[in-house]
Amino acid sequence: MSFRINGLPAEQFSSWFALNDEQLKQRSARRVVAADKPGYPCRISLTDADVGDEVLLINYEHQPVDSPYRASHAIYIRAGEQTFDAVDEIPAMLRKRLLSVRGFDAQHMLTAADVVEGTALEAAIEKFFAQPETAYLHLHFAKPGCYAARVERA
Repeated sequence: MSFRINGLPAEQFSSWFALNDEQLKQRSARRVVAADKPGYPCRISLTDADVGDEVLLINYEHQPVDSPYRASHAIYIRAGEQTFDAVDEIPAMLRKRLLSVRGFDAQHMLTAADVVEGTALEAAIEKFFAQPETAYLHLHFAKPGCYAARVERA
C-alpha cells in the first residue's frame, strides 16, 4: 500500500526566524544551537540538524482538531528548509529512532497505536492502513513523545 509522509509546511514558520529572543520567549519558544547529532530533528525537512546549526524549539499544535485527541508538543524547526513530501519514502531521521505510531479515523479518534523501530516503519504503516477506518497516522518520537510527521494514504 502506498503512503505519503509530510513534514510541516515551511511557509508556516518563516516569520518565526526573524523574531528576537524576547519575542520568541513571549511565544514560549527558544533559539538553541544543536549540540549533538542526532538530537535536533527538524519537522519541516525531516532531517537532523548538524552540530552548530541554529534551530528553534517551539510548541506546535500538531492535532488541531475538535476531538479529545487535540494535542500540541515541543518541536524543532530549522530556517531555510523545504517541506519533506514524498510517496513510499521513509526519511533517515525516522529510520533511526524508536517511534510511536498513532492511527486516527476521519473524526480524529484513535483507531490504533503501537511503538516500532524506525527500520520497521513500512510494515507498521501497512498494518495500520489495512484497517479501513484509519484515515491518517501521526508519528511521534517514542522517548520524548514529541510529534515527528504525518502519514497519509497515497
